[in-house]
Amino acid sequence: MKMKAKTKKLLVLSVMVVLLVTTGVLNFVLSDKLASKTETPSIGDGGNVTQTFFASARSEREATRESEFLSLDAIINSESASASARQAAEEQKLKLVDRMDAEQTLETAIKARGFNDAIVTIGDGTVTVVVEGEPLSKEETVKIFSIVASELGCDTSAIRVLNYN
Repeated sequence: MKMKAKTKKLLVLSVMVVLLVTTGVLNFVLSDKLASKTETPSIGDGGNVTQTFFASARSEREATRESEFLSLDAIINSESASASARQAAEEQKLKLVDRMDAEQTLETAIKARGFNDAIVTIGDGTVTVVVEGEPLSKEETVKIFSIVASELGCDTSAIRVLNYN
């Protein structure tokens, strides 16, 4: 019995998504186990938890983005997709790459301004920044708002700044 090309592509895409999700879960579980074995947290030592939070958030973001790329590539490479659907998928993929670049640039700029760690997530019309440390002062919050607003050229009402300590 011979499989149709469309069925084969769907099967391959499904297997790749399952492998991607499995990799993400294993990465998360193993990094937690490795962190707990190599670090001996003391009472009141929130540093290890914070490092795990930021590493976990980055790992989850990368896994989600990889899944989005796989979906977009499936549309782009599909013979049955219309030209407009392919074009839209290509545009969305480029937008995603731009977002990833901007997120990394902002994270680096925020850390360069004296914050221990930061994770930035850019959505449609919103930007969320989570920084490590004690509760932020008004000056620190304004500093983060100005970094994000100047880099992205967005209105400050679209920016949310949170701290994780």
